[in-house]
Amino acid sequence: MAALEEGDTLVVTTLDRLGRSTQNMLAFAEALRGRGAGLRVLNLGGGDVDTHTPMGSMVFTVMAALAQMELEIKRERITDSVAKRRAAGKDLGGRRPTFTDSQIRSALRLIQGGEPATQVARDMGMSRATLYRRIRELPPAMS
Repeated sequence: MAALEEGDTLVVTTLDRLGRSTQNMLAFAEALRGRGAGLRVLNLGGGDVDTHTPMGSMVFTVMAALAQMELEIKRERITDSVAKRRAAGKDLGGRRPTFTDSQIRSALRLIQGGEPATQVARDMGMSRATLYRRIRELPPAMS
């Protein structure tokens, strides 16, 4: 931005490269306008938009608002999907535990038998803090 001078035009390929919200994009475009520089967005609605023209400026404003709306709709859909999957007890992804509960219980028995927790954790290839956390998170054993 500091390198732009009056009469320069900043060219971006897509609108989402410019900012996260309509307000950010419009403020950025206004800052460019204040410096006497223009903005040109390629791949915007099948053509490109140049904010040096009144029509281009208006199209940019509308497209920035639509991009913001699209982002909010997408965020809402993801939030709803996660809530539904969680309520249904379905997998939400994420990293799978490397060690099974059975392995953690075996490690706990070793510690209760007098083995140092640091050594047990090291032998399993995890930190002592991780071992203690996994022990805390163990579901109650079924008899």
